[in-house]
Amino acid sequence: MQQLADHFWNLRGPQRVAGILNVGTHMSAVRRVDGRFVLVDGAPLDDDGRAALLALTDGGALVDAVIHVHPFHTLHVEALHRLLPAARLHGTARHRQRLPSLPWAGEPLEHWGDDHLLADTFDFSVPDGVDFVCPDERVHVASVLVRHRASGIVHVDDTLNVLAAPGVLKRVLPQSALRMHPMLGKALSHRAGAADAYAAWARDLAHRWSDTRLVCAAHSAVRELPPGGFSREVEAALAKVAHTLEHHRRRFS
Repeated sequence: MQQLADHFWNLRGPQRVAGILNVGTHMSAVRRVDGRFVLVDGAPLDDDGRAALLALTDGGALVDAVIHVHPFHTLHVEALHRLLPAARLHGTARHRQRLPSLPWAGEPLEHWGDDHLLADTFDFSVPDGVDFVCPDERVHVASVLVRHRASGIVHVDDTLNVLAAPGVLKRVLPQSALRMHPMLGKALSHRAGAADAYAAWARDLAHRWSDTRLVCAAHSAVRELPPGGFSREVEAALAKVAHTLEHHRRRFS
């Protein structure tokens, strides 16, 4: 568990592809102004991670809610709910479809408006122009991006990526700047205007969340940014997918 700000902690755990390649995954714990907690996502917790989380939250008694923000991140939902059964459980529509026996509360997260239940603590953003759940279930581009208002930290699963070397190589090899998901072209909605809608969403995000100093990215790393770095890196990431967006415009014009 890594404390990134006065009221924000990030936990990372293993996530193996085909049982071999460890791409990692993460979750975050956020303390609200009343001293109670919201957890963002779920991750596998070893004994130390579980103990640290429970110590932080008075044995879990201070956890009010758990929010699962990526429709395809479902592996650790049930285990976290068993650990914290009293916490209110929020997720996307796909979480509900995959795990219908769990006590989901409220509307699916991707449908929450600006006046959502946690608006005093978080800003949310859902990318426009892409299918939130793609028919090809290998495409995991869209998620609900979460920004903690007090610290300006962004928690994101897949939609924005940071490329980082694995294991001990992280100490010697630089991580990448923010990047768009490599499967963006497969996620763009099959309609005219989708590429422009995605680009407009990214530019708006770069502007509205411009004071972001830390980005917690699933499967990779925490990216520390200088002042203005978030805006520059999101704009640069958008420029790198210009060919993908233009190809989509020509196809669906």
